[in-house]
Amino acid sequence: MPTETTATIREIPAMTVRENLGDLLSQVQHRKEKVIITEAGKPVAALVDIALFERIRRLDQVFEKMREELAGAFAGLPEKQVEALVDEAVKGVRARRHRK
Repeated sequence: MPTETTATIREIPAMTVRENLGDLLSQVQHRKEKVIITEAGKPVAALVDIALFERIRRLDQVFEKMREELAGAFAGLPEKQVEALVDEAVKGVRARRHRK
């Protein structure tokens, strides 16, 4: 049967998922369990409850918007200059975190 990778995430072969989909859906929906579906031992998909999926989708949309804004803000600058600006910003954030 499935292998436990952590207390809340299980890896399950695709064939097992096909055979037990109803039970797995119930576990994901009611117990908020998470399932990694594997084929030939490699992760290929995940089964998560809809609330988590919606949260991931919103985060992905926010990330994409930020990526587009950053790309626009740095358009035309040489890559080395962009890297230096990003490094400087990261150092500043880390320094502020350490002061707290």
